[in-house]
Amino acid sequence: MSAHCQLTGRKPGFGNSVSHSHRRTARRFDPNIQRKRYWLESEGRHIRLTLSAKGIKTVDLIGIEAAVARIRARGGRV
Repeated sequence: MSAHCQLTGRKPGFGNSVSHSHRRTARRFDPNIQRKRYWLESEGRHIRLTLSAKGIKTVDLIGIEAAVARIRARGGRV
């Protein structure tokens, strides 16, 4: 599963782990990505979206129809 959110566009961030002795090693900060299934009333079908936790909250706030419209406006497939 790709570590990016279809709605918000959140992707992994990159940085360093810094140990007690201050040695640095590369690491990734992954977003909290979940696969969630929604009923899309206008098309009469279920859709499965890959969303971050923030994206799920956004869908709850604006509704699935508006969220799908945003995803399609960004050029994403649903």
